[in-house]
Amino acid sequence: MGLRERKKRETVRRIADTALGLFAERGFDAVTIAEVAEAADVSVNTVYNHFRVKEDLVLPPDEASAGRLAGIVRAREPGVSAAGAVLAHLRGEIRRRERTVGLTPGFGRILPMMLAAPTLAARLHALGEQMVTELAELLVAETGADQADPVPGLVAAQIGWVHSLVFAEIGKRTVAGEVPDDIAKAAEDLLDAVEGLLGERVLGYATRKES
Repeated sequence: MGLRERKKRETVRRIADTALGLFAERGFDAVTIAEVAEAADVSVNTVYNHFRVKEDLVLPPDEASAGRLAGIVRAREPGVSAAGAVLAHLRGEIRRRERTVGLTPGFGRILPMMLAAPTLAARLHALGEQMVTELAELLVAETGADQADPVPGLVAAQIGWVHSLVFAEIGKRTVAGEVPDDIAKAAEDLLDAVEGLLGERVLGYATRKES
């Protein structure tokens, strides 16, 4: 990575971190882009150059992507099913305490702010629906299922439900003030329980063939 790109990334991270701090302290709707720019020591235009809308400061498209589930499944290895890929990926993120699943210091202040802001809450809900839609489309394409076949959509919905369930569990425990290690243990236990309840048709669906 060159110096210019590194400085750009540092600026983007500084703006986002500054914005999150202000939003957590005062509420999402109470903070303006101009105030974020001033606190981050950049111009308003610079903020908009990196973040198309205010909500992107909290849910950046590269991290909160509608293609998340489809991307995980698309990248799976031979012998791995669609559900297996997502379950393994979630377990990896949890064990690494990744930002994508909210297992980072300070997230307990961010989540309540997100849920209290109507536009952010609506975006989270729409994002979950879009993830399932894109995954269903991928499963139809990969399995060659007929467009009228309900199975790809039902499998995608089950995978999306598991994904949402894990995030809800992490969020609930985060708001309650539990420490990341305890939250991660509970999330992994939940994944184990869910996997034990899912039927073989879901767990084995769209297993990638050996090349």
